Amino acid sequence: MLKVVEQAFRTDTGRQRDANEDSYFARSPVFAVADGMGGAQAGEVASRLAAESFEAVQRGEESPEVYLRSIAKTANARIHRLAESDSTRSGMGTTFTAALVEGEEVGFAHVGDSRAYLFRDDELKLLTSDHSLVEELRRQGRLTDEQAEDHPQRSIITRALGPERDVEVDTMTYRARPGDVYLLCSDGLTTMIKEDRIAEILREAPTLDEAADRLVAEANEAGGRDNITVVAFRVDTEEVAAERPEDLTLVGPAAEEEGLTAAGVAAEAERQRAETPERARVRAGAAARGERRWPRRTVTAVVTLVVIAGLAVAAVWGLHQVYFLGTDSGGRLALYRGLPYELPLGINLYSEVYTAPVQVNTIPADRRDSATNHTLRSHDDAVSLLDDLQAAADRRIAARLRATQPSPNGGKQGGGGKGGGSAQGGTGAGGGAAGGGGGTGGSGGGKNGGAG
Repeated sequence: MLKVVEQAFRTDTGRQRDANEDSYFARSPVFAVADGMGGAQAGEVASRLAAESFEAVQRGEESPEVYLRSIAKTANARIHRLAESDSTRSGMGTTFTAALVEGEEVGFAHVGDSRAYLFRDDELKLLTSDHSLVEELRRQGRLTDEQAEDHPQRSIITRALGPERDVEVDTMTYRARPGDVYLLCSDGLTTMIKEDRIAEILREAPTLDEAADRLVAEANEAGGRDNITVVAFRVDTEEVAAERPEDLTLVGPAAEEEGLTAAGVAAEAERQRAETPERARVRAGAAARGERRWPRRTVTAVVTLVVIAGLAVAAVWGLHQVYFLGTDSGGRLALYRGLPYELPLGINLYSEVYTAPVQVNTIPADRRDSATNHTLRSHDDAVSLLDDLQAAADRRIAARLRATQPSPNGGKQGGGGKGGGSAQGGTGAGGGAAGGGGGTGGSGGGKNGGAG
């Protein structure tokens, strides 16, 4: 069994950006990095929503890959809905690279051009594949590795959380070894420092904290053109130092209940010495009869305990398989696991899994009952209904806003890429991959823009 024995995380704005649009999550055994795009603080919002999704969704019995994929899908839906309901955040999105340590394996989920590396035996290995224009060209053989490394369009990404209603998430699982170091980072690190140097820093640094400090510092020294985020963790065996004491004796309350104290043992010895032969024969007979009855009582007790334990396990398992929708204490739409009942003494048969950022009273009236009737559903069915109700609420709010605000003048506004940028005016160019299209008279800008 492996566990995380050391971890370090740093995020830095860099030398050439005014704001930090990176976010991270680091709570062993789960780690993630998100690099936002969209400009005007939209990228910061998108990456933060991705990181906060780990807080909102509790893990059930699913595998690490399935769990991380569900986090990415949930974050994608939240970011996309917010972008559709707020024109100032149109086209926003974020990369997403996450890891979960379980047993002797590490599962990953990945979207975009943030990266996950494995440092093992003093060698650095890239585990993820960038979803970027340059990486696509490299895979097609149209660019060499050397050309791809310093290509001017290296930061144009082809896949991200948020721009589309649905997103394809890469997942993978690797078998870990004691001493492995895993590094998650945004491209603000990898565009500034070559992999050979990253490996050298990990090799030389005495701790992961010092390694993270050096990585951020050298990325800034190399120019710091983008935000820099580093999350690193090391796994190793869990050593259990439980020494069994010699001459183990029964002690404590259990011993006292059995009369095995010093005074009790002395009293029993004195009683046995004073016992007459006749009384000894009577006691022996009673003991023999008790021994004949004892196995039957033992079997009955064991069977009863097994049945009770089986029922308890079945009940717990059943409570983890059913879900229902309801409202939380703040009137927000929420997803619950278990049965919608409360027992005496404040015992609940359910637990809150996720709270959606939408008030139930904003859901259309004809759909509101499905959010409050506590119908038991499967996980996928409940999540699908929650997403549908939240989308309906977002559409209702957007319709109200359109009805109360005058139509804006001027041309269309193009969506910016990572780093921001928009254009408006006469005839224009299209935006880059995964970024919004350029407006009339301009071109898409920023990291994710690109000429039309």
